[in-house]
Amino acid sequence: MTTTKYKRVLLKLSGEAFRGEADYGIDAATLTKIAKQIKQTIEMGVGVAIVVGGGNIWRGAKAEQEGMDRVTADYAGMLATVINALALQDALEKEGVTTRTQSSIGIQQVAEPYIRRRAIRHLEKGRAVIFAGGTGNPYMTTDTAASLRAIEIEAEVLLMTKNNVDGIYSADPRKSPNAKKFDKLTHQEALNMRLEVMDTTALSLCLENKLPIIVFDLQAPRSIERAVIGDSIGTLVSNE
Repeated sequence: MTTTKYKRVLLKLSGEAFRGEADYGIDAATLTKIAKQIKQTIEMGVGVAIVVGGGNIWRGAKAEQEGMDRVTADYAGMLATVINALALQDALEKEGVTTRTQSSIGIQQVAEPYIRRRAIRHLEKGRAVIFAGGTGNPYMTTDTAASLRAIEIEAEVLLMTKNNVDGIYSADPRKSPNAKKFDKLTHQEALNMRLEVMDTTALSLCLENKLPIIVFDLQAPRSIERAVIGDSIGTLVSNE
């Protein structure tokens, strides 16, 4: 078995990760690739919990701009994350990975309620655990949910995946060819420079609880595996 640097991780998958090259929805081939990577990581002896976004289905901020009540729009976004969680659960189970989905909003016909101790027990048994519904509160992003759940389940690192961006840059590298990539940053530096790692609430939670973050390109070969064994990949954000 490959030696890993981390024994329990929280993987944050944005909604965009589910749509592949499409503009909307869920791409089955992309989902299968993600499931295979997660399976391989679990087989290395790593406990993997996942927080999913919902931007491939619903954008609450856009709905609000078009006149929808913000709280209602955010709850609709939480339902979008449940759809993604169920799709990922199905893909994982087709790969032979025992999976449990927990939701922070009540939807017991399709998912367990979020219970911290139960989630940890699932991880101890080698199951993948998917957290849906964000934090269950409006005005809170799924980045904040990822930071919060990582701290609650005592994950050793938060793995923040990006699509076709291999870390944190001083500006959007897809728009600014002169953007500088950072190999390492402190949480405070990321906050001070207002880098678009995650929202400030999520980043502040990681800072206060000394939770390291690795930001990397999900599409890179063996990206999750390389992150958990401690390879130099993407950008490391830590207190050091």
